[in-house]
Amino acid sequence: MPGLGVNIDHIATLRQARGGLFPDPVKVARICELSGADSIVCHLRVDRRHINDNDLKILRKSVTTKLNMEMSIAAEIVDIALKIRPDQATLVPEKRLELTTEGGLDVVKYKERIANVVNKLKKRGILSNLFIDPKKSQIRASKDIGADYIELHTGAYANANTELARKKEFERIEEAAFYGNSIGLGVNAGHGLDYINTAAIAKIPKIEELNIGFSIIAASVFIGISSAVKEMKKLISRG
Repeated sequence: MPGLGVNIDHIATLRQARGGLFPDPVKVARICELSGADSIVCHLRVDRRHINDNDLKILRKSVTTKLNMEMSIAAEIVDIALKIRPDQATLVPEKRLELTTEGGLDVVKYKERIANVVNKLKKRGILSNLFIDPKKSQIRASKDIGADYIELHTGAYANANTELARKKEFERIEEAAFYGNSIGLGVNAGHGLDYINTAAIAKIPKIEELNIGFSIIAASVFIGISSAVKEMKKLISRG
């Protein structure tokens, strides 16, 4: 059964709407852990639009499961990661004007730059996870530069508007998961997963963890964060 990584970025987004201290993403992270989350995910963006440096410092001290820091390969952010030392660093592409991460990291195109970051992370004992599209070329490049994990971008699957398109995208993810595992990479998946489309992905045996944020935080508005996490864990276990 895949583990569940809960992304708490949108709790910080809600806090930033008023520029105050509430709701506190650190407190929510603790509730998520107590409710069954296997890891806590947060993205320290260059523009600090939600999670900030202080959040990250406190999370590093308070998270008792696994702290997964999403990050770009910008030098400033890499330096912070090396200092904070999250359990895992997930390298993602980052555009200033995007609402959320729009696609996978192009490891083939930026192989040398990404390899340099991966090597720095390794020296600090930080596991590297590359957020990529489910393509063999990207998976092979991730292995070549020494990444520990890949996280398969499930956005095209989640956004498919016909059953045929969804089936095709599911098969791409499944094939990519098996290929990544066969060449010695740990395999995770995430992006756009919700209470309807997650069960199918949870059935893929080679995927170790599903990272889910927005749908859980959105559901928590109606049923509370603890219930939202527990419901997603239950759904994954049934899958």
